[in-house]
Amino acid sequence: MVGRMIQEPPAGSPVEPVHTANRSFVPMQRRNLLGLLATLPALAVLPGVARSAEPSMTEDRIRKKPAEWRALLPADRYQVLFEEATERPFSSPLNDEKRAGTFVCAACKQPLFESAHKYDSGTGWPSFTQPISGSMGTKKDFKLIWPRTEYHCARCGGHQGHVFNDGPRPRGERWCNNGLALEFVPAGEPLPALVQ
Repeated sequence: MVGRMIQEPPAGSPVEPVHTANRSFVPMQRRNLLGLLATLPALAVLPGVARSAEPSMTEDRIRKKPAEWRALLPADRYQVLFEEATERPFSSPLNDEKRAGTFVCAACKQPLFESAHKYDSGTGWPSFTQPISGSMGTKKDFKLIWPRTEYHCARCGGHQGHVFNDGPRPRGERWCNNGLALEFVPAGEPLPALVQ
């Protein structure tokens, strides 16, 4: 029998308890059963919520221990890149950067975005319509309950931000980035050497 265990039915209830093995059960009413059945599809996603997907990485990825990254980066950058923190909106000078150039990962210096794809999204974080091909990996993020797509540097795994489908045409993507996770290199200046 499908039922929910209780000690006694609520006072004045028309339902009589069924006694088996020193436990009292109240037969489940059809609306309760239907409500339970309606929640079953949600249970299918729980394993994905419980575990975090491994970030996709490039073949020449860097394998550094957290202590090594901490030694190379200021504390605020480390928190954003490797603890997935988020900086306050409108706190990064890169949000207002308008010059031509390249945005590189603040950890490993891999080029991530070209300035031609940067735009003002009004969100308070540097936003782009697309990354440089092959520079990013993605994974599902359930920190705010509903799934979002997090993206990270494909070379070092450093957290950059989240991609949303509310960007300008033609792609309709908004790659919303933490400014602390980036460095800007103006056009005409050499790109920094990749961190090994």
